[in-house]
Amino acid sequence: MQYLLEYAGIPIVPVIIGISEILKNLGVNPKFVPVFNLFFGLIAGILLNFDNIKRGVVVGLAVGLSASGLYSGVKNVHEGIREKMVMK
Repeated sequence: MQYLLEYAGIPIVPVIIGISEILKNLGVNPKFVPVFNLFFGLIAGILLNFDNIKRGVVVGLAVGLSASGLYSGVKNVHEGIREKMVMK
């Protein structure tokens, strides 16, 4: 059972990517999709490791960041915030 929990986050990554694609199709700004990926990853990590919240948060961060890509996610969010600041 312990080994199952160690690798359970891997199949969640494509699910989160699929959810992010749905969000894009619904009109969510693609620049902010990495934030949603991180949120969904945290939720999945905590649900998979409900007996150990700290481990769930770490697994969730890894899953969320894997789903969006660490570098491109930070870059896109930064550009999205900058665009919103310029528009005001």
